[in-house]
Amino acid sequence: MTDQFILSGFSDEIDADIEVQLSHLKELGIRFFEPRTINGKNISDLTDEEALNLKSRMDFYGISASSIGSPIGKIGILDDFEKHMELLSRTIRTAKIIGCSYIRVFSFYIPDGEYTLFRDEVLRRMKVMTNLASFENVILLHENEKGIYGDTAIRCREILDEVSSPHLKAVFDPANFIQCHQTTYPEAYGLMRPYIEYMHIKDALSSGEVVPAGEGIGFVPEILKSLKASGYEGFLSIEPHLGSFSGLSRLSRDDSRRLEDKEPSSAEKFDLAYKALQAILQRV
Repeated sequence: MTDQFILSGFSDEIDADIEVQLSHLKELGIRFFEPRTINGKNISDLTDEEALNLKSRMDFYGISASSIGSPIGKIGILDDFEKHMELLSRTIRTAKIIGCSYIRVFSFYIPDGEYTLFRDEVLRRMKVMTNLASFENVILLHENEKGIYGDTAIRCREILDEVSSPHLKAVFDPANFIQCHQTTYPEAYGLMRPYIEYMHIKDALSSGEVVPAGEGIGFVPEILKSLKASGYEGFLSIEPHLGSFSGLSRLSRDDSRRLEDKEPSSAEKFDLAYKALQAILQRV
């Protein structure tokens, strides 16, 4: 934790075992995590009993959840939305059990880039999801990602402007913008800043390969410096993506292909991403 920034991370990239995840975070002095895969099971699929067991282990290690790293919205725009809403309800229940108010979401895969054709349905779905979040008093965090409607900053901003709710904010992920061939700073950042509630620390090369923060073209130092100057007080969630790990199938199709042939993720790779962020924070 710094004066303004609170560190968190996707600890399933440390190890599949939640005990190893939480223990290692505690060793690093990181007091939050973004739960995504818990002992091989996606966070959105946990039962009440499993969620209660997770909360017990979190309390034991003194680790809290910064946001639920859910796959909500990572289905096709033509897929069954009602069934997906049941999954969102289940995820909200888990969030409440473990004491978390943020839930990461996406804005649906669009076939063949037909954004105009499916615009109204995307917005309808995002409004329905946000209405449920408002009723349950949680905040959905929309993450930009390749292949979904909200892949570029313009379409992310369109969703947020149209829904216009304090229960739908933005996760800013530099690497994902790079993979959509968009300049992160000042272009995407400038459009998104009014809605940025949460940061994923993930950088990439122009090829789309993910690298430690500051080693790519994501302008991570510049973004963090600007966030600090603008008064941002929130989470920086480390998402290394430097190796393969359990739960790849719930990632984007391109990410799954990009990572599945890499060496397994590990505590060492997570530490590499953590140290890269710490070096940037020292300068910022």
